Amino acid sequence: MTFFVFNRIVPILVLVCGMLPSLGQQQRLNKPNVLIILSDDQGYGDLSLHGNPSIKTPVLDRLARESARFDRFYVSPLCAPTRASLLTGRYHLRTGTVSVSQGLEIMQSSEVTLGEVFKSNGYKTGLFGKWHNGQHMPNHPMGQGFDEFFGFCGGHWSNYFDTELEHNGKKVLTKGYITDILTDNAIGFIEANKDKPFLCYVPYNAPHSPHQVPDVYFDKYKAKGLNDELASIYGMVESMDTNIGRLLQKLEDTGLSEETIVIFLTDNGPNGVRFNGGMKGIKGSVDEGGVRVPCFWRWTGSITPLNVKTPGAHIDILPTLMELCGLTNVKTKPLDGVSLASALYGKSTQTQRKLFTHVAFPQLPIVSYPGAVRDYPYTLIVGNQSAKLYDIRQDSAQQQDMTKDYPQIASKLMKDYEDWFAEVTQEIKPVTVIPLSPLSSHFELPTYEAAFTGNLRYQEGHGWVHDWLVNWTAPSDSIYWEVNSPAKQYYTVYLNYTCPADQVGSDIQVSAGSDRFVQRISIAFDPPYITSPDRVKRKEAYEKTWKRVKVGSLLIPEGQTRITVTAPRIVRKEVAEIKSIELVRQ
Repeated sequence: MTFFVFNRIVPILVLVCGMLPSLGQQQRLNKPNVLIILSDDQGYGDLSLHGNPSIKTPVLDRLARESARFDRFYVSPLCAPTRASLLTGRYHLRTGTVSVSQGLEIMQSSEVTLGEVFKSNGYKTGLFGKWHNGQHMPNHPMGQGFDEFFGFCGGHWSNYFDTELEHNGKKVLTKGYITDILTDNAIGFIEANKDKPFLCYVPYNAPHSPHQVPDVYFDKYKAKGLNDELASIYGMVESMDTNIGRLLQKLEDTGLSEETIVIFLTDNGPNGVRFNGGMKGIKGSVDEGGVRVPCFWRWTGSITPLNVKTPGAHIDILPTLMELCGLTNVKTKPLDGVSLASALYGKSTQTQRKLFTHVAFPQLPIVSYPGAVRDYPYTLIVGNQSAKLYDIRQDSAQQQDMTKDYPQIASKLMKDYEDWFAEVTQEIKPVTVIPLSPLSSHFELPTYEAAFTGNLRYQEGHGWVHDWLVNWTAPSDSIYWEVNSPAKQYYTVYLNYTCPADQVGSDIQVSAGSDRFVQRISIAFDPPYITSPDRVKRKEAYEKTWKRVKVGSLLIPEGQTRITVTAPRIVRKEVAEIKSIELVRQ
């Protein structure tokens, strides 16, 4: 579908001191900058302006007062699906993004993102934070329209202090706290592009676990009598609030406040049971508390602060920005979202529409539940055995099922949901094959993206990002990745592993197509876990240092191929613990 949206009318410029505006000034006047701030696992109730007596968020409270803020704004119940919808204006299931790990978080590279739309209209585009929609080119941020990327591609990060991140495809060792570092780099991007239109997307990873936060914030909330988990979460939110203040101050200092649309929202409900405005549900739930989030739009001098009653959703951000920024000749896939520009300006809005929600944990095939359809004020929650109808206007806690009171409404909404699910999943193609893109020469294939057989299992258990494989005990055990190569090519193969001294000596075999080689694990390497300043026990895998060794050369044929690792000879109890293999094009 092609959209033609004309630039908004710009007032006639008045010559000042006989000087015409610079080219950079003219560009900015016609094309407002955009700063999108997305937090991770911060619920609707994790803001002081929403009535939480335990947290302090002065910057976000002020931003809300200066903004058009949505009374009801909806996202998906999990991280990666929300990000895919925000980026594309489409329901996440259409994009191939089904869940949060094991390849089901990856967005198809054929999707047209915010980055690509703005870049095609002359904007510089930068992303600073968590991507979570694919780590291999062309699914990587820099393959999806972002000129600059600083952050990480997975669903979470293991350590928030003095950690290793990625900058434009290269690993960099950072010093300090991750929220501060991401903000530093976003500020640098704004400064470097202050004379040209820019899109700056800052998806922070706070307050996602692990619960790590500087003492100054943690101690403040512990002094209020909160437990370690809440003190950590609220401390991470306040740290982020402070850093958002730094971003907004940079816009002031560079004279860009009136020329920049600032958007703040969160990606799902809270990552745990805590204050959430009396709503039912948390992260991972299709209930109100799992998907209703704060959303503020500030454009100083252009958008008057107001409370927007029109329901909005993540799918609406792209079409709304296209209209506000006057983007022209934009080619996207068919959008599910609509422009909410009129609502932001306080004008009459479009007729009532339905908003749909679905959640899936890493599993195939995809089933239709849990799900929801919202046709305000009614919400139908679809479960395995039944569906329940609520009047959210009067019952945000979802305590009274009204299915028997309004059977026709429930039946109609159920039919609408079933039709929607069938339509958005009819061509769904999760990206489970790793592309060996010609845009890269180095590929790391982590075991959390692999399939495996036999006795092998994930060390932590879930197979989330940073997890690895253990219990490699039998020659019949295998680890394999499906890859797609554009041409026949030789690669040097490296192995990232740990192995104690009393277990060395086993042989591993790596094969692809008809080519294979065998290499012995002869070097012991068994370091302890990296010390992590967690305030509470984490759910994710801990970090380790891994031994990287060159193990051979492999010819990978053109097309889709399976790369398989086995151990034909095991000399002791266990072969090794395996983090990943790496392929370097020769």
